[in-house]
Amino acid sequence: MTESTAQPLDRVQILDPRRWRALAFIALAQLMVVLDGTIVNIALPSAQRDLGISDANRQWVVTAYALAFGGLLLFGGRIADRWGRRRAFLIGLIGFAGASALGGAAVNTAMLLGARALQGAFGAILAPAALSLLTVTFTQPKERAKAFGIYGAISGGGAAVGLLLGGLLTEYANWRWTLYVNVLFAVVAVAGAVFEIKEPEGTRNHNRLDILGIVLAGAGLASLVYGFNKAETDGWSSTTTLGFIIGSVVLLAAFVFSQTRVAAPLLPLRVITDRNRGGAYLTIGIAVVAMFGAFLFLTYYLQVVLGYSPLKSGLAFLPMVVGMMAGATQVAVRLLPKVPTKFLMVPGAVIAALAMLILTQISVGGSYTTHVLPALLMLGFGMGLVFMPAMNLATHGVRPQDAGVASAMVSTSQQVGGAIGTSLLSTIANSATANYAKSHAAGVHSAAGGAQLKLSAMVHGFSVAYWIAAGLLTVAAISAGVLINARPQQHSGRPEGGSGTGTGAGNADTVEDAVPVFAH
Repeated sequence: MTESTAQPLDRVQILDPRRWRALAFIALAQLMVVLDGTIVNIALPSAQRDLGISDANRQWVVTAYALAFGGLLLFGGRIADRWGRRRAFLIGLIGFAGASALGGAAVNTAMLLGARALQGAFGAILAPAALSLLTVTFTQPKERAKAFGIYGAISGGGAAVGLLLGGLLTEYANWRWTLYVNVLFAVVAVAGAVFEIKEPEGTRNHNRLDILGIVLAGAGLASLVYGFNKAETDGWSSTTTLGFIIGSVVLLAAFVFSQTRVAAPLLPLRVITDRNRGGAYLTIGIAVVAMFGAFLFLTYYLQVVLGYSPLKSGLAFLPMVVGMMAGATQVAVRLLPKVPTKFLMVPGAVIAALAMLILTQISVGGSYTTHVLPALLMLGFGMGLVFMPAMNLATHGVRPQDAGVASAMVSTSQQVGGAIGTSLLSTIANSATANYAKSHAAGVHSAAGGAQLKLSAMVHGFSVAYWIAAGLLTVAAISAGVLINARPQQHSGRPEGGSGTGTGAGNADTVEDAVPVFAH
């Protein structure tokens, strides 16, 4: 079954006059999803005390969200393609807000964990719907660069904003407000979506859902995320960790095989086998692995070693947000239409790697201004040069009918990268910390010396992890340099097309086929 998307050749492109106002509400929704990944972490100790959550169940407050979000992303992307991005966007917003309110009102562990899983499920619908709305709304290269500059900066800096907001709400209100605040965001975003967001006509995918693909992809991604989460607590050699990671490899391999055999695949392989899009997904994933380590270890360094309060720790991350906004919205936006994409991404990853090298020099007696501040500014600026072009490229030229699932792959790269980064770098840091403490234990002869050794060992572990993070960002720079060969985006992206039949995603044989015509 093939859905034609051809428009008459005399149709002219009609740009939605509300598109920039729509961007504000799309960006707000994305901010809500991204900051939720860190805002709850700050409030977790307070929630644990209030609800009597056991240490064994504490990790599930984070894991329940990650499993649902990571496992359902591709399904959520295809739902957006099928139901319509605007409709999926509204459903995701309302559902996310309802789940957040339920979590904020939780009276026991089960209620909170269930709400977190619901948040993840609706977030998996909301995130790809938001990005795909951006993809089909902004098609002119200069406008697209600006829109993706803002979106990329929010996607990269939202986690730092979450740390700040989480610290503020936990310190001056209550941990429950780290969840209730999503309701306020959602109300504004829903109102804006109703009045300002319009979806182009002729961009839906009306093929049947690939149920087998949904099951295999969801189970494979959830198993992968859970396996890496277990590695952080149980170690890499544990039966549980290895079982889930091996199981995810088998399930995802079966998913890829199934996508070559069905008429209407959940994830058409053309989306990821395109050299530039595949390179963008890979580079995003590797960069996120490194960046999540920076957040995790810096939070501990600031609070445990330097003695910062949660709020002060959140404020300490703001220079990274400033650097990211500068890199994404001031530099990348201006240069993307003029230079090849990798000329932005490669230097960006290198700058971020240098920032990690600065962080390897942190010490127990160090200060924020000497190492942390310059590193955060550089990390933010470098990541702005990476994320904005990568997100643009990851959805550039894709068929409108595949915009949702292509957008979901961006979020999947981030989610899987975050899970890997947290567990991998934590394991490396913990091992280095233990080895340092063991090798220096003979010189400790007092309680004060023991406390000092504990801090020194912790910081040493962080330093080792930052060396690994710098290496990973170097790999990200290499992947962008080798795989990505996109030219300056001075013309509208020609969607993939062809005259063949069978995939059911629709053909786009002329540039006019890709022109969005907005319903008024």
